[in-house]
Amino acid sequence: MIDFLASYAWTIWLALVLVFLIVEMFSLEFTFLMIALGSVGGLVSSLVGVPWFMQIVIAAALALVLILTIRPPLLRALRRGGDPTKSNMDALIGLEGIVTTPLTGDSGHVKLANGDIWTARVSPSTDKTDVALGRRVLVTAIEGATAFVVPAERNAL
Repeated sequence: MIDFLASYAWTIWLALVLVFLIVEMFSLEFTFLMIALGSVGGLVSSLVGVPWFMQIVIAAALALVLILTIRPPLLRALRRGGDPTKSNMDALIGLEGIVTTPLTGDSGHVKLANGDIWTARVSPSTDKTDVALGRRVLVTAIEGATAFVVPAERNAL
C-alpha cells in the first residue's frame, strides 16, 4: 500500500485539486480554492520526491497559510463592488405612505411612496390603535403581505 501511495501520489493530488476547484465553483468563498492551492503544493512536493506523509503536512500547512493570509483580502475585494441599494422588503422599511383605508389594529390599506398599495396594520410598538384616512404613516416592519406602520410626524396635505 505504501508503494502504491508513493508511486501514484501525484494522481491523487491532481484529483484532489480538481475536486476542490469544482467545489469552489459552487461555494464561491475562496476556502476550497485555498485548499486546492495547498493540494497543488502537495502535488509539487510529490513530483519532487518528498515522502507521502510530508506531502500531506506541506499541503495542509500551505492551505492553512493561504486561508489565513490571502483569503480575507480576496473576500474584501470581492464584496467591495457590491450594490449597496436595498431591495425587496429591506427597501420598504422606513418608506412613507398615505392611509387609503382607515387603519385599525386588524386591517387597513396604505399607498406607499413607491406607488404600491399594501394591507397594513398599526405597529404594536406604538400606543395608537387607529389611524385616520389621508394620514401619513411610516413603515416599520413587513410581515408576509402586511406592512406594519406608525403615524408620521406630519399630516397629509
